[in-house]
Amino acid sequence: MKFPSFSFLQRFFSRFHDSHRENAVALTIVEARELENIFALLLLGSFVGLPSPPTFLSVELLPFMESELRILNQRAEDAGDMLAEMCGTIGID
Repeated sequence: MKFPSFSFLQRFFSRFHDSHRENAVALTIVEARELENIFALLLLGSFVGLPSPPTFLSVELLPFMESELRILNQRAEDAGDMLAEMCGTIGID
C-alpha cells in the first residue's frame, strides 16, 4: 500500500489555507462596508430620524465622507437584505 506523498499533503493544506483566507477577506470587506454605512448613518442620522451629532461636527466631516455618502446612496438604492448577503458570503444555502 502506497501512502500519499508529503507534497500532496502540502498542496492540500496550502489550498485549504487559501480558501479560508479568501473567505476571511470577503467577510472583512463586507464588514468594512457595513461599518462605513453605520458611520454615515451616525453622522447623517437626522435624515432617517436618528439623533444626530452637533451640526458643526457633521459639516466639518462632510468633505471626508464622499465614499460613505456614495455607499449610503447605493445601499438606499439596492435596499438589499444584509442577512442574506452575509449568508451568501459565508456560503450558507
